[in-house]
Amino acid sequence: MHTGPGRALTAVYGVFALSATARAGYQLIREFDVAPIAYTLSAFAAVIYIVATVCLVIGKRISHRIALAACGIEFIGVIVVGILSYTHPEDFAKPSVWSNFGSGYGFIPLILPLIGLWWLIRVGRRANRD
Repeated sequence: MHTGPGRALTAVYGVFALSATARAGYQLIREFDVAPIAYTLSAFAAVIYIVATVCLVIGKRISHRIALAACGIEFIGVIVVGILSYTHPEDFAKPSVWSNFGSGYGFIPLILPLIGLWWLIRVGRRANRD
């Protein structure tokens, strides 16, 4: 888990945890009334990124399972919010981290949970063989 690719994955999640938290904090404090649904979803995304980052750092069996769940929730969130941001644009007057499938972040929010799930499953299988 704490090898090169695992460290890189953890670092990317850490960057997203910081950026999503900062963005959501600003949005909730300064502009909540403009787009409450989008900004609440940004805060939720920040929490998911924080949980995933912490669990990837810990690297124990239970944190591994929590990280798997966080990546799964993240992926479902990106898909659902991505669809809703197109079908209900009035609720997304301002974008959230996951709006338009994470286009504001170069679609990394769409790709990152898939890489995270792949890595966690790969590492989990390897650990079970040893």
